[in-house]
Amino acid sequence: MSIEIKAPALPESVPDGTIATWYKQEGEAVARDELLVDIETDKVLLEVVAPDNGVLKKINKAEGDTIVSNELLAIFEAGEAASTYVKPEKAASPSALESQVVEDNSNVEVLMSPAAKKLVEENSLSPNTIKSTGKDGRITKEDVLKHLEGKSNEVPASPTSIQSGSVVSDPSPVRGARAEERVPMTRLRAKVAERLLAATNTTAMLTTFNEVNMQPVMDIRNRYKDLFEKKHDGTRLGFMSFFVRASIEALKQYPAVNASIDGSDIIYHGYQDIGVAVSSPRGLVVPVLRDADAMGLAAIEKNIRDYGVKARDGKLSIDDMSGGTFTISNGGVFGSLLSTPILNPPQTAILGMHKIQERPMAVDGEVKILPMMYLALSYDHRMIDGKEAVQFLVTIKDLLEDPARILLEV
Repeated sequence: MSIEIKAPALPESVPDGTIATWYKQEGEAVARDELLVDIETDKVLLEVVAPDNGVLKKINKAEGDTIVSNELLAIFEAGEAASTYVKPEKAASPSALESQVVEDNSNVEVLMSPAAKKLVEENSLSPNTIKSTGKDGRITKEDVLKHLEGKSNEVPASPTSIQSGSVVSDPSPVRGARAEERVPMTRLRAKVAERLLAATNTTAMLTTFNEVNMQPVMDIRNRYKDLFEKKHDGTRLGFMSFFVRASIEALKQYPAVNASIDGSDIIYHGYQDIGVAVSSPRGLVVPVLRDADAMGLAAIEKNIRDYGVKARDGKLSIDDMSGGTFTISNGGVFGSLLSTPILNPPQTAILGMHKIQERPMAVDGEVKILPMMYLALSYDHRMIDGKEAVQFLVTIKDLLEDPARILLEV
């Protein structure tokens, strides 16, 4: 039975996607729920799996092709064994463009990618002498480059001269190959670059700074972290939940920081959806804690941890990253001491956290060593006045230096 494999339905905010990787070729056997193809969008990577056991009969969209919602990707033959399916003879199919068969002088067929084939032909190499690391023994471009580099590092037999009965070799150095690789920018990376550039070009962005003594939060965390983890099924008590709660209370006091600009209109949000910037292998993503005002510290920590795992595994959905009224970015996890975060439009402000650094501070006329963190608030000056931005940041500082105020909402 033939089944049409179609692209998933994309939301209105994502008009199209790109075929990233085909994991199966035409005529290859596939098990139920086995991954067939990845589709890359501006926000997430979507996976399409096999609907049943069978064979991938025909691929309609090649890697790099643009697709829209519900567009036909391939034809799948359910219940058919790979041995009974004979692939039709034709030109290289879209999914097989990466694996061309090349025949060398010994008539032994060797699998290699198009880029590897080109390098082999340009350098008059024998494919059988190249060590392959690709799938099914396929020779990749990197394999050829390593082979060439190994050959260039071999010291050729150099002329020798006899001087006073001794043999002196030619001391001229041998330089290895300097490899370069050009790869297309992913759609996510390109979209992030586009949005960041737009933010700097279309907003009146300004950044204000302050510093916060993290000792009170650290004392609470050290005192209750074991009990907290035991009480909440392994969820660890971190610093992010304190910053999220402090931001929520500050946003209630300064609603302009929680607003957004739509053309010539200002939209004031009666809720706090906090975006948390997360680094993933594919680039920066910002999943959203929806109705964060209704969350306790444990729920915030659990959701952030779950988002981090999803980002690492490429499992974040478009809904996970849609919306948001305010964003928090934590560059301190990478060791950043100070930075100026860029706005996440259409939001009008973003809070930047940084590394906790022990510094000598003057306290009541005495010098004390305290764990300090620089905070940065970037804001759109079209919407938020400097006074309001500074007062908002000072409010967060006061709440963190006296965490009881978060519970008392004062």
